[in-house]
Amino acid sequence: MKKFHCLSIAFLILTIFTSHAQDITEQLYETYEKYKEPTLGKRRIKHADLQPLLEKFRRNPKFKVNRVGTSIGGKSLSLVSIGSGDTDVFLWSQMHGDEPTATQAIFDILNFFDSTDFEEEKEAMLSNLTIHFLPMLNPDGAELFQRRNLLGIDINRDALRLQSPEGLTLKRVRDSLEADFGFNLHDQSTYYNAERTEKPATISYLAPAFNYEKNINEVRGNAMKIIVFMNNILQKYAPGQVGRYNDAFEPRAFGDNIQKWGTSTILIESGGYPEDPEKQEIRKLNYVSILSAIYTIAKENFKEIDISEYEKIPENDRMLFDLKIIGATYNLMGDSYVLDLGINQVEVDYEDHDKFWYSSRIWDQGDLSTYYGYETLDATGHEIVPANVYAKSVSTMVDAKKLDAKKLLSEGYGYLKVTNIPLKELNSPIPLHVVGENFKAPDLQLQPGINPTFFLKKEGKYTHAVINGFLIDLSADDISIPNAMIFRK
Repeated sequence: MKKFHCLSIAFLILTIFTSHAQDITEQLYETYEKYKEPTLGKRRIKHADLQPLLEKFRRNPKFKVNRVGTSIGGKSLSLVSIGSGDTDVFLWSQMHGDEPTATQAIFDILNFFDSTDFEEEKEAMLSNLTIHFLPMLNPDGAELFQRRNLLGIDINRDALRLQSPEGLTLKRVRDSLEADFGFNLHDQSTYYNAERTEKPATISYLAPAFNYEKNINEVRGNAMKIIVFMNNILQKYAPGQVGRYNDAFEPRAFGDNIQKWGTSTILIESGGYPEDPEKQEIRKLNYVSILSAIYTIAKENFKEIDISEYEKIPENDRMLFDLKIIGATYNLMGDSYVLDLGINQVEVDYEDHDKFWYSSRIWDQGDLSTYYGYETLDATGHEIVPANVYAKSVSTMVDAKKLDAKKLLSEGYGYLKVTNIPLKELNSPIPLHVVGENFKAPDLQLQPGINPTFFLKKEGKYTHAVINGFLIDLSADDISIPNAMIFRK
């Protein structure tokens, strides 16, 4: 009876705290725009973008900013610290150069700590904790918007050899802090979904294993409890869109080793969110969930969370396409077949790696009934037909823009000949492919890897166009797409 009474009190305390934390979380979510760092509004951020911000915090007596290392390319690695508590919390981001979402969120969090709001909550955090941020661990990769560093290695597989200066810096900082808690901040593919659902895994968590047996000690257990807490918070803002990353032990990975070295390590992976290509909503969710986690660490209420709840978070699947077309009829060599198509809109960087354009691909076809799409069209009763080349050519891109693109598409034209295509142009400014004078429309032979360009017809009428993997409803007023392609030959 005594044990039951103690458990009841613990549950009551946790319930009261959770309710209080959710109230704070709602306030964090609602007031986010006050703290969002306005200079970091896109994914392709670079080392130079961070330096004015780091300098601002370096001049601020609330913070300590120290250079703790240098990348292979000579770019500085900086650690920002705030707080005076005995418990050290260490957050690092962008170990992979093309995974910037949490880097942006870190500067939002720093702005929050520099504000005059939430004084009671900030006092609880900063008096009990010392919080350390190492944003953009791989600045050379960020410059090229690529996963690996200039040595061509994955820093997250360098925890044993410690050959990269970036990995060596991470190890040295973790050891010098003897960090109690660590947040390993990444982005994952937007094509992950929450297990057996159509919902994207907008945020995925993992308490990494520290051995092949996947044992759970107090260090890893604490990470699991904090993840349960964060998941409960996020369900309000992204219901059903939280996943759990596979916990197979990887002996070379930093997360697994930092867990083994005694730091309760939480991996956060930012995935996909509908109509959020720059991941700004996901950035906001990072901000809210990380601050909420820091607060529960400061209050130590996470200790009462039932660890078994961790396994109830659905695992990640990778079963999403950008566009899924269901049940379309496809004619090949005189026979008719029913196909589902899975199409992904693949990003291609411009040379400066500041912006991107799309060169889409058919990713899979056949029976895709176990897959999902960010956008899905039931094309039952529709026939897939080839896109035609418009018979008349125009002289310039300016002339191309003057044409009635919707009318051309409604007549089945997906290609427009332009006599003078500027060499600097990499993609079409209109929702038709721009092609050279000698271009001939390719035979329609659907297979994975090709650029998806075709039409859907029903009862003899063109109803939809797929141009560069983007679906256009020909009955809609808006027929714009991010870009079509240029084929010069």
